[in-house]
Amino acid sequence: MDKRTLLAFVLSFIVLFLWSVFFAPKQSEVTKKQESQAGLSQKAPQPEKKNLQAPVPEPEPPSVPAYSKKDIQEKFIEVETPLYKAEISNLGPTIKSFKLKGYRETIDPDSPLVDLVDPGVRDQFLWIGLARDTLEGEGIKAFETDASIVKLDLDKGSAPQMIKFYGRTTDGLYVEKALRIYPDQYRVDLTVRVINQRPNILKGRFVAKVNGLPPQKKGGYYAPYTGLIALADGKIKQIKFKKKKTKKKLEGNLQWIAYQKNYFMCAIIPEDVGDAVFQALWDPDTGKQTGMLFGPVISVAPESEARASFTLFLGPRQLTVLKQFGKNLDKAVDFGWTNIIAKPLLYTLRFLYKYIHNYGVCIILLTILIKILFWPLTHKSYKSMKEMQKLQPIMAKIKEKYKDDREQMNKEMMALYRTYKVNPMSGCLPMIIQIPVFFALYRILGKAIELRHAPFFLWINDLSAPDRLFHFSFKIPFMAPPYGIPVLTLLMGASMYIQQKMTPTPGDPTQAKFMMFLPIIFTFMFINFPSGLVLYWLVNNILSIGQQYRIQKRPA
Repeated sequence: MDKRTLLAFVLSFIVLFLWSVFFAPKQSEVTKKQESQAGLSQKAPQPEKKNLQAPVPEPEPPSVPAYSKKDIQEKFIEVETPLYKAEISNLGPTIKSFKLKGYRETIDPDSPLVDLVDPGVRDQFLWIGLARDTLEGEGIKAFETDASIVKLDLDKGSAPQMIKFYGRTTDGLYVEKALRIYPDQYRVDLTVRVINQRPNILKGRFVAKVNGLPPQKKGGYYAPYTGLIALADGKIKQIKFKKKKTKKKLEGNLQWIAYQKNYFMCAIIPEDVGDAVFQALWDPDTGKQTGMLFGPVISVAPESEARASFTLFLGPRQLTVLKQFGKNLDKAVDFGWTNIIAKPLLYTLRFLYKYIHNYGVCIILLTILIKILFWPLTHKSYKSMKEMQKLQPIMAKIKEKYKDDREQMNKEMMALYRTYKVNPMSGCLPMIIQIPVFFALYRILGKAIELRHAPFFLWINDLSAPDRLFHFSFKIPFMAPPYGIPVLTLLMGASMYIQQKMTPTPGDPTQAKFMMFLPIIFTFMFINFPSGLVLYWLVNNILSIGQQYRIQKRPA
């Protein structure tokens, strides 16, 4: 029974490793399809809304000339708040750049700030408006804005500021897009107002579109998912494309859509969800992913207006920030089936960090807390293992006596366990219980932004990445780049070997040999794991060694 349980434990790690290597989302696969596939020429699955006949509630729109293609002139508005620097273009309008002040691309303090806008989609990162017969929008490329607004600086105590863009088409459609900028939030409110000044009814629907360009090279099997996501029917949906399927569609209760970039995201939350449709496109030639949220078809009578409001979140995918933001954005931090364990562990790490300010030390303290929690169970386990060791001579005699009668041998073994009140399963029970904790920490260290670029000490400057002392230019077998000496992993393997030597030798010689190879197997498995996870396992091994030593020295 012990042998089978131990084998199951090892296999679970191997499954995790193989799944991560072969089935993790591949970001290098990409395929070209025209965005017109999702055009408004398709039959809309939603019923049309009634004509909007209400009088225009806003003041008369400003007098602006009708748009002409030759009048295109790009203007930029720079926005700076305590949280970010952004650049907004009047073409679209769209966000050309959105740099987060609190986050850099690498651990180098002089590295560039994280920009949520991928370089390949700067001209089309974000677009929200009323689409008619095509996805090109209202027919206005260059919008007018207040010429006095060139740079908008907001301090922490400033009130939210508004930026308005407006334009008119040659066929009599007035469009106004207003952005409300908040100084202390990763939030932008966007309202689209359309006035039909044409003699005939206007038909269309509001569309929100976001584009991203995932890197062709994967960041590692423990790296967070990069790509399109959506919250549909209360559940997170990751949009993963395949070679022959470059288009996906979601319907139902769509609360928001987003483009997730490792630890960051740009989310679009409509004020009125209704019967929205989400379509995702993947271009295999460029790698670009496009997510589009289509509202229901509407009809706007002459001299009437239609409007739609959206909230944008552009910032870190941090659980506390998203929870405070609301709109169920915190569901974007998804640890899968380990959520019930991972989120309490993450909150515990954050609580400890308030007082210690070193996530490496926080992981050590968390490991101690988990060890205390499981202490009675592991104590009973080690005592049972010690008792089992005393029974080894008797068990050997039973096996020899009934080697040709397995059924009788099992009965004699069970009788022996009952006589000496020993549970053969208790030795592996603590290890089995700690497997979910291990997987939960694995998910946290790969997905929680709190551990991104979090230093510990000396050479360990990023707990979310593998530990490497020195960097080599040559490749090392079984090791992912960067190549170097995995000191923490080697220490973990050594501690596991010491723990193994202190554990009573199994009666089965084959099982005993397998157990001796276990530290080597685990060392190779952990060589590319985040250093924070290796730190947890190392500290757990050291505490287990101390507990075993204490029990073995205690008189029977």
